[in-house]
Amino acid sequence: MTIVPSTPLASRAEELDALDAILPFDRRDQLAALLTDDDVATLKHLAQEGMGENTLRALASDLGYLEAWCRLATGAPLPWPAPEALLLKFVAHHLWDPVKRAEDPAHGMPADVEVELRAERLLRSPGPHAPGTVQRRLTSWSILTRWRGLSGAFGAPSLKSALRLAVRASNRPRQRKSKKAVTLDILTKLLEACAGDRLVDARDRALLLAAFASGGRRRSEVAALRVEDLADEEPVRANPADENSPPLPCLSIRLGRTKTATADDDEHVLLVGRPVTALKSWLAEAQIKDGPVFRRIDQWGNVDRRALTPQSINLILKARCEQAGLDPALFSAHGLRSGYLTEAANRSIPLPEAMQQSLHKSVTQAASYYNNAERKNGRAARLIV
Repeated sequence: MTIVPSTPLASRAEELDALDAILPFDRRDQLAALLTDDDVATLKHLAQEGMGENTLRALASDLGYLEAWCRLATGAPLPWPAPEALLLKFVAHHLWDPVKRAEDPAHGMPADVEVELRAERLLRSPGPHAPGTVQRRLTSWSILTRWRGLSGAFGAPSLKSALRLAVRASNRPRQRKSKKAVTLDILTKLLEACAGDRLVDARDRALLLAAFASGGRRRSEVAALRVEDLADEEPVRANPADENSPPLPCLSIRLGRTKTATADDDEHVLLVGRPVTALKSWLAEAQIKDGPVFRRIDQWGNVDRRALTPQSINLILKARCEQAGLDPALFSAHGLRSGYLTEAANRSIPLPEAMQQSLHKSVTQAASYYNNAERKNGRAARLIV
């Protein structure tokens, strides 16, 4: 029997398989081609050190992009540490002035680099990058540099100045993660779209209700939810002030490590009433007793052992929007999160109480949904109607 020697690419793919819970399956082969052996070793080290899955997933994605961009822009792999000139080149290639680009095609990212990045599906949106994306990738670059025991020029005055001027020149408005919030009226339409008796309908009903009612959970948190994270609580009254009010089922969800919390925080939220019933019905129908709560279902109705990916949850919401007669382009999974706070504001629920369920750490960010609701419902905008 002939043993075929393992190639560096195959070895990296095998190493990335060890990070199955972190790296999206559909991008593993692409990342194996983009990342170096040292890159993979760094990611494995970070995973072993207990870095959050969402943070590590973002680092891996950003690192893959940086490696591809550097190879195309300079003809060489990403150097460690990166020289100041390379950091400035990265800013110039990604934050540019569309007006000046129309006058000077050489302004911004070179055409051959842009074409190759688009061919590799690493660059999708037209125009310059969002300033937040550039800042995030520079931050990832800086973090990875420090974890390699090196120091970079990320705090250089020239880089700060270039970023400030480039952001001003790009004149790109801040884009919402979901153009429209999934408020209760929208959620009702989505639930009507999955009112059938198929297994996939039971899953999607439970997913939408649980994600919204638990405070508008992030899609990564919904994808990571496991049966072991669920715990039955004592029933609660529909109206706590009325002793004769009917009892409602109650369930606690342990979230552990989230985007803004560590596992030591032991974050948890509560589900009450209809979302609990829908969730338990889905688990019973799918015969899921342990492991991931929300899973892929094939065309024959077979339930996979693996969890849905965060991207799959986004696609499910968009598909249900289309079935409900809504424009999928206006909604994303983040709309469940913004919709929860918007609905809470519309119902005059105090902001601190809503934040206990949504687990927002930033009062400013959470309050923005309340401010928008108050402005729409207030008298100031109705002086002439």
